[in-house]
Amino acid sequence: MRGPRSSCWEIITNLHSSPLLSFSTPFNFPSLISSFSFGFSVMSKSRRNVRFPHRNSERRPSVSSDVSDAPPEPSSPSKNGAVSKQSTIPEEKPAQSEYEKKKQTFITRTIWTFVMIAGFFIALFSGHIYIIGLVTAIQIVSFKEVVAIANVPSKEKNLRFTKTLNWYFLATTMYFLYGESVIYYFKHILLVDKVLLPLAAHHRFISFSLYVMGFVFFVGSLQKRHYRFQFTQFAWTHMALYLIIVQAHFVMNNIFEGMIWFFLPAALVITNDIFAYVCGITFGRTQLIQLSPKKTVEGFLGAWICTIIFGYFMTNVLMRYKYFICPVNDLGANVLTGLQCDLNPVFVPQPFSLELFGLDKTFWVEPMQFHILGFATFASLIAPFGGFFASGLKRTFNIKDFGESIPGHGGITDRMDCQFIMGFFAFMYYHSFIAVYKASVGDIIETAINGLSVDEQLEVVRGLGKYLYNQGAVSETILDCLASEVKRR
Repeated sequence: MRGPRSSCWEIITNLHSSPLLSFSTPFNFPSLISSFSFGFSVMSKSRRNVRFPHRNSERRPSVSSDVSDAPPEPSSPSKNGAVSKQSTIPEEKPAQSEYEKKKQTFITRTIWTFVMIAGFFIALFSGHIYIIGLVTAIQIVSFKEVVAIANVPSKEKNLRFTKTLNWYFLATTMYFLYGESVIYYFKHILLVDKVLLPLAAHHRFISFSLYVMGFVFFVGSLQKRHYRFQFTQFAWTHMALYLIIVQAHFVMNNIFEGMIWFFLPAALVITNDIFAYVCGITFGRTQLIQLSPKKTVEGFLGAWICTIIFGYFMTNVLMRYKYFICPVNDLGANVLTGLQCDLNPVFVPQPFSLELFGLDKTFWVEPMQFHILGFATFASLIAPFGGFFASGLKRTFNIKDFGESIPGHGGITDRMDCQFIMGFFAFMYYHSFIAVYKASVGDIIETAINGLSVDEQLEVVRGLGKYLYNQGAVSETILDCLASEVKRR
């Protein structure tokens, strides 16, 4: 006598052996559904209390997900000797192990590290204009990442102009700062151009007017029940402008003063970061600061010493090339064309006397070798606090990275957190202890335009013409033309 379980197995066997389920015949979905419905109805009528082994496991997927174009699985014998086909349930891929994740992250991080290094050196050797473009892109992306941290709720609060005002204040600030740099370094070009002269002469007033327009628009966009959020956004935006855009402006000025004042500070920060990691994992024991638990005092001090050594040798190399030590006077210059200039005395060997233990010895060394001690010390002992500040900011908002601009590295801001303050220091140090101030053509033209009347300017032209004639630089014809123009006036 057959029991209910045998009847069930016969029904399932008949269903599997039915042509409807054969993969050699064309697929007939309605017939397949009706066959399954008939089989399940017969089983339910035979015995309702029968418990199937698969009932305690996870629920099977729908029929449509079971059927695929793949070849059928190998058959397995049933209890009564019939052969049944296994259902083609797609197997889930095993979760990626922690080791595999770290391996993939390491590969991605390594690849993009070399990509960034290659891109940086290509821009560096291509010319000053490309480095300026690179710095501009970095500061824009960094500003976007920092502002985006606190800008997410603006969509929920239905405030349409929050993001627009952020970008407006960015554009206004960049217009003011870039204009200041261009006017300072290229005034001899701007002040003699009929179109650019009004923009250069009234640059600060134009910049102030643009900012006031944004300020008035912000006040006009204030809404009830959102005052606290809007003023928080206003303050957050201005903090980002100061910490990123303003400091990047001084990095830009370093490029105009000479490529070494841009490259050397950046290289010192990177070197210090590398040696802090190496020294930390080698003999680090004492925690340095709670914001970064992995930072150790031993790694901090060891990196300082290594950075000074690196800075000494790197300075020796860079001082040998005028492309790095000459101020920019041609934005079209690159490493192949080079630059020409009178060297700053800091790059010229000077005699230094050493009297120690009765020894009196004179040796020649470039003063820059002493200045590099200040640069390396700041890059090792002060600049890392820019990274600690960024770490505290990320912990405040409970985020790991500022963004995902660089695969494997996080955002641009995560890589530039120490560079901005280092560039600011390099600008201040250079203009305080290294820069040589002398009258330039642009300064004289600016003084003549802003401080003299037209008649006085013509008198200056006539006097310069006479001086140049006496020096044999101009002909008598040119001198007569200048004199006749002055008399006609």
